[in-house]
Amino acid sequence: MMRQLARAKTIPLYYQSNDVPGLLPKNNSLVQGVGLHCVQIVFRTAVLAAGIACASAHAQGAPQALPGRVQDLLARHAIPESAVGASVLRARDGAVLYAFNEKAALQPASTIKTLTAIVALDTLGPAFRARTELRGPKPDEHGVVAGNVALVGQGSVDFTAEALARMLGELRLRGAQVIRGDVVIDREWFQPARGDLGVPPFDETPEFQYNVIPDALSLNGNLFRLDLVADGKTLRTRMVPALEGVSIDNAMTLIDGKCADWEDGWILPQVTRRGDATDSDAATTLSIRIHGTFPRNCSASTQLNLIDRADFAARLFRALWRELGGELQGTVRERVAGEAAVEAPVLAAHSGRSLAEIVRDINKRSDNPVTRVTYLHLGKSVAEANAKSTSELSERVVRDWLKARGIDDAGLVLENGSGLSRTERISAQTLSRVVWEAGKSKWAPEFTAALPIVAVDGGMRNRLKDSPAREWGRFKTGTLRNTTALTGIAPAKSGESLVITVILNHDNAKSAVARPIVDAMVEHVLANH
Repeated sequence: MMRQLARAKTIPLYYQSNDVPGLLPKNNSLVQGVGLHCVQIVFRTAVLAAGIACASAHAQGAPQALPGRVQDLLARHAIPESAVGASVLRARDGAVLYAFNEKAALQPASTIKTLTAIVALDTLGPAFRARTELRGPKPDEHGVVAGNVALVGQGSVDFTAEALARMLGELRLRGAQVIRGDVVIDREWFQPARGDLGVPPFDETPEFQYNVIPDALSLNGNLFRLDLVADGKTLRTRMVPALEGVSIDNAMTLIDGKCADWEDGWILPQVTRRGDATDSDAATTLSIRIHGTFPRNCSASTQLNLIDRADFAARLFRALWRELGGELQGTVRERVAGEAAVEAPVLAAHSGRSLAEIVRDINKRSDNPVTRVTYLHLGKSVAEANAKSTSELSERVVRDWLKARGIDDAGLVLENGSGLSRTERISAQTLSRVVWEAGKSKWAPEFTAALPIVAVDGGMRNRLKDSPAREWGRFKTGTLRNTTALTGIAPAKSGESLVITVILNHDNAKSAVARPIVDAMVEHVLANH
């Protein structure tokens, strides 16, 4: 039957949509075409027969080749075909339409964020919100807080300087004027509390936001904003928020150049500490020396992670509390191992955004620190006292989610759930199944809306502009120095929605080389199904 249909001429077919919620087909009336591997017929008997035959052929491992254009591009750049993994599923029933090297465990880069996002939605729910609490004794009639105050992080990804200022403002409204004890920074919600300690830099730019290793109290993401404004002769800088005892030493050289390329002259700044006191003591000062080149008549801003987070929290707390007219008689310090938590009333609290909003940061913006914190929250949803780390429990939650849905986790390697990793691995087959299951979830609208839209935004803003997926398809992208990947859902030329995953791993596959190859693969699939 399938051989006869494959030889048939193009015939009109009626298309009935049973697609993934949140994504409608481009044309839900009359469409034409015969699929490359199976015909999309919606008369019940024919669909059943064709679907079974198609799925059966792939289940038996029928060999498939890469499209000719993909083969040519790979050969041109000396990339073997084994570097590619691909999996295509029909969205309405999960039937396998195409597969190539689909079981190979490959480095997914940020496409693995789709797995973290859907497991979080299904496990925690879209209304989940993380908190940060300020705990301590209530102020007496003289405005004195007679004891230690604890700033307790519970994994909020948007605990900004402004949020801390609001909490301290609430403390002042409660009558507090003097904190007689210490301010204890409590990051113990996740274990280990400081996952960044002893970890080598991921790459040569550890100062930028995407490389921050977060914790349960990622105050302002441990980032300050550096504003740079140059005229023809002078470069002026500003640090936001202002941190007590921290200054910018400007040693940059102005050059003639394009403002858009200002980062080309950027060099990792140097931080110098002056004073003999401890990290959290205001008696020390920090000087941040910026050097390199910067274009004349240019203005730019960047977020920087240059100050140890214990120092950052201490200096920001002191600056904000003093700005509000408060006095701190103790010091700002980290809760140390074995020290009991401050058991006291909640004096002020910050509630973060809902998970439904956060998944947009995970997939639309591909925010690594946000994803890593969300991944750790999965571990906190499991009550087990003997776990070595929170991430160990998170991995168990993810694998249990896959197992419950019959998804093969062979070859899956998890480190932090964000893809910013040299060790994380997943197969194209598994990733497509994840996206397909996400489409069946009751939280499918939240998941789908968080994916970048083809030719519109995110990592897909400038890609597949001339394909049937334009403004309809939604794909999560992933890029590392040797990885380019893509996974998501889009309507094919036939009007049928497809779940597509393509992963390319090779040292020759820099993004400028690899993206055209991955896009050619997607374009072929959309044009022939």
